[in-house]
Amino acid sequence: MTLSFIKMHGLGNDFAIFDMRENDPSVLTTERIQLLADRKFGIGCDQFIVLETTDKADVFMRIFNTDGSQAEACGNAARCVGALLCEELGKDEVVLDTIAGLRYAKKDAQDGLFTVNMGEPRWDWEDIPLSEPQDTSSLALPLAGMQQALAVNVGNPHVVFFVDNVTQIPLEEWGPAVENHALFPERTNVEFVEILSRKEMRMRVWERGAGVTRACGSGACASLVAAVRAGKTSRKADVVLDGGTLSIHWDEDSNAIFMTGPVAEVFRGELSIDMS
Repeated sequence: MTLSFIKMHGLGNDFAIFDMRENDPSVLTTERIQLLADRKFGIGCDQFIVLETTDKADVFMRIFNTDGSQAEACGNAARCVGALLCEELGKDEVVLDTIAGLRYAKKDAQDGLFTVNMGEPRWDWEDIPLSEPQDTSSLALPLAGMQQALAVNVGNPHVVFFVDNVTQIPLEEWGPAVENHALFPERTNVEFVEILSRKEMRMRVWERGAGVTRACGSGACASLVAAVRAGKTSRKADVVLDGGTLSIHWDEDSNAIFMTGPVAEVFRGELSIDMS
């Protein structure tokens, strides 16, 4: 079997996208996903995206981390897939189904930008989920030199730390320690955020199941929600990541989070899947 794929990225957060609407997606086993996501032995990506048929939307987007585990949401991937579908279907707006619910991707008036409605955030301790009841606006997660930490679910779980200088954070040490902390039975994404102004913040991320990435759309959304809950920013702000800037708007009327940013196609290719 020969499968086609597209390599895309949103601010350096990169994806291998496989359109399996006319193929059996089960051939992409956990072992194959791990191999293909590897940057030495495969295509290389932060997340592995599989497109499937659905009656609920224009496509079903299934998201896998590089370790083969499934992720519920991915904002940068939603923009990339949204761009592909808008081109394929000749639309300016498309609907993506995910295991976290529907996501709406819209072509922005500015060239190369797409906006995704990421849905409503949740922050009850059971919604994150946490392993025990805690105030999600002030988690008991002591790390040396850390300020306030908040938990929020934007389709997937996040914990956000506010810090004085995000460049001084030992991300590769603290990220996995928090991701795998006993407080998070389903593990968690981890963001470290430096507030620059009421309308701008600097964020670095450790993604659950993937590690350090240059950008994380759902993490940017979670960071803005956490910042608003903590009284640190307005409901609309720019989030500066290692790979570039996303504009995030947590709309007060609808309670939905809107994320706007660029997409880029890197290359297209084909590979053979050995079915023996």
